Amino acid sequence: MESQNPNTHNLPETNPPSNQANSLSPTNIAHKLKSNLVFRSKWAELNGAMGDLGTYIPIVLALTLAKDLNLGITLIFTGVYNIVTGAIYGVPMPVQPMKSIAAVAISSSDFNIPEVMAAGICTGAILFVLGATGLMQLVYKIIPLSVVRGIQLSQGLSFAMTAVKYIRKVQDFSKSKSKGERHWLGLDGLVLAIVCACFIIVVNGAGEERNEISREVNVDVDDEERNMMMRRKRIRRIMATLPSAFILFLLGVVLAFIRRPKVVNDITFGPSSIDVVKITRHAWKEGFIKGTIPQLPLSVLNSVIAVCKLSSDLFPGRDFSATSVSVTVGLMNLVGCWFGAMPCCHGAGGLAGQYKFGGRSGACVAILGAGKMVLGLVLGTSLVTILHQFPVGLLGVLLLFAGIELAITCRDMNTKEEAFVMLMCTAVSVGSNAALGFVCGVVVHVLLKLRNLGNDQSSSSVSMHGTP
Repeated sequence: MESQNPNTHNLPETNPPSNQANSLSPTNIAHKLKSNLVFRSKWAELNGAMGDLGTYIPIVLALTLAKDLNLGITLIFTGVYNIVTGAIYGVPMPVQPMKSIAAVAISSSDFNIPEVMAAGICTGAILFVLGATGLMQLVYKIIPLSVVRGIQLSQGLSFAMTAVKYIRKVQDFSKSKSKGERHWLGLDGLVLAIVCACFIIVVNGAGEERNEISREVNVDVDDEERNMMMRRKRIRRIMATLPSAFILFLLGVVLAFIRRPKVVNDITFGPSSIDVVKITRHAWKEGFIKGTIPQLPLSVLNSVIAVCKLSSDLFPGRDFSATSVSVTVGLMNLVGCWFGAMPCCHGAGGLAGQYKFGGRSGACVAILGAGKMVLGLVLGTSLVTILHQFPVGLLGVLLLFAGIELAITCRDMNTKEEAFVMLMCTAVSVGSNAALGFVCGVVVHVLLKLRNLGNDQSSSSVSMHGTP
């Protein structure tokens, strides 16, 4: 993986002032953008672009059906966000819906589009200020790694449990409820979901790197065994190049038209009209109280802190400051929400999902962004009629592997104390919410440190008294 090149560890701060000035020249900026958008592998990047759809499609579909979200405008703006963030960061930085705001909108009859956009603007403004002032970077530095891992693990488990619900039960996204057990057979049955899950496991394995397949064959074996090993390695290499998530997405689109062929008659071509959302004083108040307050802790922890940590884990040498990530999340919502685009953020789950399916560069999300823009400009809001027929079980499969990939990153908690803090944070987060889990994790971490400090002082005192 190119991001593991030792040269990528050179930080801008170590360069002389003249080099820093040269790095801002138009030529160097163009070179950096080109490098960030380069295809590591065309099929792998395309496949990785599908890795976040298990989160994106259900929430967008639910808000469109329940609250008449302007799907066309949302696709265009989120497409632009994808392309810009891919060019800036050079990794598959995801653009996801703000889940807490979406949940409030779906469950509350009096929380409509003006309140949703007000909540997004307020959340974006606070994140922008936290990033621009450097406070977010300070928070990132002082939060214990075990607490961050607890948040990541809880988010991964939450994704996985939601995915299982999508697979097992029929969903009514407009009401955010399950309607009953899913049938075994059918175009959106349990058998289809299980077969697709097995297909991804066979193709992608447990998520090992593709370049691990190219290990040298043992030269001590005889010719017949060597040929057999080479044949197996060739088969594994071919399987690793299959775009499993992209294949599942295409299958879902085909099945959507088969399930309801008349959906073609509901499609209208052309972009949606763009208008400024009128937000009343009451909408500002409701949006801040019901939307921003519960969303802000989740955005700080999962959209900024956890994303920065996960990016350093998956892409060594490509660390991103919490300042830049917080600012980009803020700017996305300070611009798009005024025109009715869904409030968005980055997310550790989306990054893990896109990485799981092969995304390694900014080209991954740039492809996704270009696709969103084309669909938004060509089909507009009428695309919802197709998404409504998309097999939910397939979305559940994609979401399941994204959640597992995010949870796997927490396996580096090697000491019992670190694992204890992480699991306490995870348990409270899953049982309540991420904000309370974060507070619990920090408190447990501090108490354990104080306990260890007291033990160290006692041991030191005993040894001093025991010395003649």
